[in-house]
Amino acid sequence: MPRASNLDTIAPDDLIAPPASPKPKPKKKSKLKKISPKPISQSKDLPYRQKVYQLIKDTTKTSFSSFLARPKVFTFDSREDDEEIILVLRRHWFTNLSWIIIALFMFLTPLVLSFFPFFNLFPQTFHLIMFLFLYLISFAIAFENFLSWYFNVFIITEERVIDIDFYNLIDKKMSEAKISMIQDITVKTNGVAQTLFNFGTILVQTAAEVPVITVEKVPSPNIVLQVLQQMRSEEEQEVLEGRLK
Repeated sequence: MPRASNLDTIAPDDLIAPPASPKPKPKKKSKLKKISPKPISQSKDLPYRQKVYQLIKDTTKTSFSSFLARPKVFTFDSREDDEEIILVLRRHWFTNLSWIIIALFMFLTPLVLSFFPFFNLFPQTFHLIMFLFLYLISFAIAFENFLSWYFNVFIITEERVIDIDFYNLIDKKMSEAKISMIQDITVKTNGVAQTLFNFGTILVQTAAEVPVITVEKVPSPNIVLQVLQQMRSEEEQEVLEGRLK
């Protein structure tokens, strides 16, 4: 038992009371609120979306295609984080044959001219300048037409349709409309080539700022028509169930 150290004021036999232990401070209640997880969209599991997936079949793994189904190698600037791309369409590959043939003809022209005797009458400097000129023109024609084909796309996502018209590196136009604003869809197939190779023009009439979106010479137009119809049905179902974003 401890004794008092100050014997002048406290008797030797007096006990020293042990110091009172400090009371534990009450714990502060956390002001953080539990954040309930956001509901996960089940659109991919709906029958309408499954029908769309069956129509477009497997996903496309290459970007050099006229018909990209659920592509993993393609995106665009205004895409939302959770926005799924259903289809990306370009002009059918058959439409590229004309400029490819012209570019090849111009590229092979210097080789053909070298077999003619009169061509050898010109000096070698003239030959070199003409060859370079024809090769540059051939490359410019091929490159410009390739860029026009590659960047002119029609995109169908789960929420909207987007038409990008590419004119050159500094001039392009983009039009878009919500799936719910689509009023009518028309498919046109003209000529033997479009019938044999299965491509045509799609006219999408909307209630948006752009009344009609025209998509020319895209492959499998009837499948695109069915996809848009299914997406419209899905949007109408989401409105009825109150799930529209």
